[in-house]
Amino acid sequence: MLFSELNLNASLQNALTDLGYTQATTIQHKVFPVMMSGRDICGIAQTGTGKTIAYLLPCLRLWSFTKEKNPTILILVPTRELVVQVVEEVKRLTSYMSFRVVGVYGGVNMRPQADAVAEGCDMVVGTPGRLMDLVYQGTLKLKGIKKFILDEADEMLNLGFRPQIFQIMEVLPQKRQNLLFSATLSPDVESILDVYFNTPQRIEAAPAGTPLEGISQSYYKVPNFYTKVNLLESLLGFDKTMNKVLVFISTRRKADVLHELINERFQEQIGVIHSNKDQKTRFNSVRKFDDGSFRVLIATDIIARGIDLAGVSHVVNFDIPDEVEAYIHRIGRTGRADQKGIAISFVTEKEQPLFDAIQEYMKYEVPEVEIPEEVEISTELTNDEKPKGNLKEIYIKLPTFKEMSGAFHQKLEKNKKVNVKVRHSDKMMAKYGKPQKRKPRK
Repeated sequence: MLFSELNLNASLQNALTDLGYTQATTIQHKVFPVMMSGRDICGIAQTGTGKTIAYLLPCLRLWSFTKEKNPTILILVPTRELVVQVVEEVKRLTSYMSFRVVGVYGGVNMRPQADAVAEGCDMVVGTPGRLMDLVYQGTLKLKGIKKFILDEADEMLNLGFRPQIFQIMEVLPQKRQNLLFSATLSPDVESILDVYFNTPQRIEAAPAGTPLEGISQSYYKVPNFYTKVNLLESLLGFDKTMNKVLVFISTRRKADVLHELINERFQEQIGVIHSNKDQKTRFNSVRKFDDGSFRVLIATDIIARGIDLAGVSHVVNFDIPDEVEAYIHRIGRTGRADQKGIAISFVTEKEQPLFDAIQEYMKYEVPEVEIPEEVEISTELTNDEKPKGNLKEIYIKLPTFKEMSGAFHQKLEKNKKVNVKVRHSDKMMAKYGKPQKRKPRK
């Protein structure tokens, strides 16, 4: 369906034309009429289906100008990177409108964000923690919220934001329209729908667990970490179509090690991002990757669903994730908005059960590819890969009581305490040799 076929006003249609957006994705044309009708929505959509625009367009279409300083639209997202990107998308879509949007997130000074909110805004996009800080401070008032969007709900719950989400929803006005978007419908997500939503209509862009259309998947069987490094270097060196590659790895330490190893060959082309990097470094890495300055971005799962990157040619699962849903989120960074993409996975023998579970979850058998002959099969192992030797159990013979006689001394008779009640007459007999009677009291 074309955007021109939707009931959009001239301001939004002109903005979409300037951005080059003409064809609406499945989730976009399904959500629009339902949200325009005022019903609550539960959207099940994987990353890369265009759900950000799916909820922004009807929100902006229904918005009307007001002199009120308090926001009428609240969008809750899990990461600061996603806050920034949603805010940027809103600004692009409202280029022909007098619309005020503010993004709030932790990890930076709260004062500038508080000042921006106090000046007045129509929409607030934020992470749960910082949003509640501003509410408790009294700077942000949510009494005027008419539209509430909970984006990446399952990811927010996984990150431990459940208390803040419930606190926020408790202070929102009773009369409002709710939208929830999630890649999976977990019991925790369903509990939010049951308590706070009014008979939401469920909309699916694709059945959960199915491989995303337009993404070609394959995998290599590799023996260890350093062979993975050699394979990645080989692919980047020979395959020129790998011009914008997102590499997912399991830990922050391994991300830094991988960056150091391959950056020697591909200098100034490799970026790395994870939660230990400061805010400025994270934003700069994302920006350089987005504008093409970086050819490769090495990342942990913190940004699997935290940023919106256009034109990612390949996703490489350097390590296989522990959770099957995370695989879908990762590969969804390529093949976005109905474009073609490629997902490659490196699988060790230890990771094979995890990858088998992913294939069973997707109901799809990912084809295996042989490692090219020019790739060196390394025999070097990391500390985590080295076999752990079984420690010999050592039994210590405890000494018996007799062996400890040198440190034991029998108490003297007078120092022994015996809990026996002694009558007064017996004490007097022992002391005087005859019984003594107490004198009667006068």
